[in-house]
Formats: sequence, structure tokens, C-alpha cells
Amino acid sequence: MTVNTMRAVDKWVGVPLCFLLSPFSWFFDLLRGAHTNKPVLKRVLFLELSEMGSAIIADPAMRKLKEQGPSELYFAIFNKNYKSLEILNTVPAENIFKMNADNIFSLGLDIFRFMTWCRKKKINTVIDLELFSRFTAILGLFSGARSRVGFTSLHDEGLYRGNLVNKTVRYNAHVHIAVNFISLVNKALGLFDNAYSTVAIANNELQLAQANPSTESLEKVRNKIRELYPSWNGERTVLLNVNASDMLPQRRWPQANFTEVAKALLQRYKDIVIILTGAPAEKEYVDVVAKEVNDARCINSSGYFSFSELVPLYSISHMMLTNDSGPAHFAAVTPLKVFVLFGPETPHLYLPLGNAEPFYLGLPCSPCVSAANHRKTSCESRPCITGIPSSMVIARVDQFLSANV
Repeated sequence: MTVNTMRAVDKWVGVPLCFLLSPFSWFFDLLRGAHTNKPVLKRVLFLELSEMGSAIIADPAMRKLKEQGPSELYFAIFNKNYKSLEILNTVPAENIFKMNADNIFSLGLDIFRFMTWCRKKKINTVIDLELFSRFTAILGLFSGARSRVGFTSLHDEGLYRGNLVNKTVRYNAHVHIAVNFISLVNKALGLFDNAYSTVAIANNELQLAQANPSTESLEKVRNKIRELYPSWNGERTVLLNVNASDMLPQRRWPQANFTEVAKALLQRYKDIVIILTGAPAEKEYVDVVAKEVNDARCINSSGYFSFSELVPLYSISHMMLTNDSGPAHFAAVTPLKVFVLFGPETPHLYLPLGNAEPFYLGLPCSPCVSAANHRKTSCESRPCITGIPSSMVIARVDQFLSANV
């Protein structure tokens, strides 16, 4: 299913279902004492279906629950996104439920499979990381878990999903999403009683664990770079992630701007090789930049590195320039310097937790996507991202490369 189809189903089917299921949810919660008893944290399921980057941002929250619960962690995610959970392996592979959302029929079948899986795993508590998704609220109810922790709009209007979440936390659109995720865990831990997250969250709680790629994986990546560029002799590798996911294509900085940056850097530095990264499906889009740059030291590697090779690639690279997308968050588990181009979203909420620095104009209309509109925008001209001048990016990246030889 397309993103717009999923949004439409979540609204036009999800809202009536949440309304119809709410009385049953209230009755069964009353019978089981869900509102008066603290959550049982022995086996906790996290729900985050649609965002690979959010699975990384949620890792500090998951590790906190794993240590302080103490809890055995489980995770449900769309099949196409599950590999993001393999980066840090906080959740064991056998505890991950992968849901097929290719079409409405496969999704329907997987709902029943999910219900069986949850009962087999004896899930006690669900923590819904999605921002007001009716689908995940319904999944939480269908899991059979007594306690279901999730976001509420409280006195804000809209974002209706009934009373399917019985341990609520007010979503705060003015703090980083990682803080909101830890607030959900703090609620599960019983650190505050009402929907307001009144417990301070220290900066050290937002630190991501760092990946530790093996010597073999690093050498394998080096060899693959040599396959792409036989003349490579350990020169600094600069990564450009040109594309962004179809969930929010408005995040894409123009290809011509990436081309200008690549040409300027190659002219200025003779000791760098630029690797254009991307998934196999992005090869044609990325190739536009490679052909325009037309330099042997600018290589289109789309589809060449497997997902498991990305962290080793980031670990041996010098820096990355990327759209606001998954790779910016995947690289956060390494020391790599990452420059992130923000447009319709804001770094105040979604800056990666690693060594990241944003380019962001902060126009009066920005950010135009949020939980309130389910991250959908009708803006086509996109001045928030197209207006970021290449000269600004080149100047900052040049400063970094000059100072970090």
C-alpha cells in the first residue's frame, strides 16, 4: 500500500473502529483492573511500524526499560523496515514481529497472525511509539496486553483514537521525539501518575549505544570500495545520501544542489572520494547526480552495499551529507560527522542523536508536517528545503574537511 492509502485507511476505517471498540476496551480494562494496577513489565512489546529512523531514536528508551524494568523486549514493525532493529540488536531477532503491508489483504492476515504471536509470547504491556496511529492503538488492544502505554492529545482537539490506550502520556510537540519516547517508558515504570510527563530527563539518557563493527566487516567494506574505485588508496570518503523515503518526498534537496556540492568538493580536495549511497530502487535517481558530476572520484553505490554493511561504511568514512532520512539515524551509532538537510520537519524534534549538525532555514511555515496532520503536506514548491543554498552547504562542509584532515 502507498503511504496515502495507509493514511486514508487509518482515518476512515480507524476512527470508526476505535469508536466501536472503546466500550469493549473500557469493560475489559475494568474487569482486569488495568487502570488501578501498575503495568507488568516482564514482557513488553514496542509498536513502531512505519519509520526506520524512529526505531533508532527509540533505542535509549528501550534500553532504559530493559535495565530498569527489567523487561524482555519485543517489537512489531513493517517488514520493509525491520532491518533498522538489527543495527544495535537491542531486541532479539526472535522477538521481532514483521508485518506485511504490501496490500490490505496481507495486512489483514497479519493482524490475526499478530494476535496469535502476542498470546504465544505472553505480552504483558504494549508501548505504542506511533504518533496517534489508530491502527497501532487497535493492534495494542488486539495484543491482549492489560497495559497499553501511548500518546494522548489530552485537551487538544482531534487525533481521536478512543480509549484504547489506557496508560496515557501527553505528546509534547515542543521537545525532541527521543524525550517523548523516554516519557512513555517512564510512564510504564510508574514514575508519574497522570498524563503529564513530570519527570526530568537527563541528557545522558538520550545517548545512543555505539555499534562495534568487526575487523572483517570493515575490511570487506574497504574491498568493496576498491571494487567500485580501483584507484582508491585509503583517501577520505565523503558520503552523499541523495534520496529520501517515499513517506515524505518533500524532504529531498534537489539533485542539482548535491551535484554542485560534489563538484566543488572534488575540485577543492584531491584526497577525497565521494560515494553516493542509496537503496537498489534509488539507483536511477542517484545516477542523475553521478552523471552530472562526471568524475571518476564520484561513485554511485546505490544497491551495492547491503544494509548490514552500512554501519561499517559509516565507521570508516569521513563525513556524510544527507537528506533528513533513515541513513542520518543509522549513522548516529558511529562517530561519523553527519550534516542533515531539514525542510518540512524540524531538527528540534528529529535531529539524529549522534554527531549530527543540521542545515535548516526555519521558515515561518516550518515545520509543516507534524503529528496533527499525520505528517502530510500539500506544499509542492518546498522553499524550506529547495531554498537551502548550495553555497551555504559547501562553505560549512569545506570548513569541516579543512579542519579534519
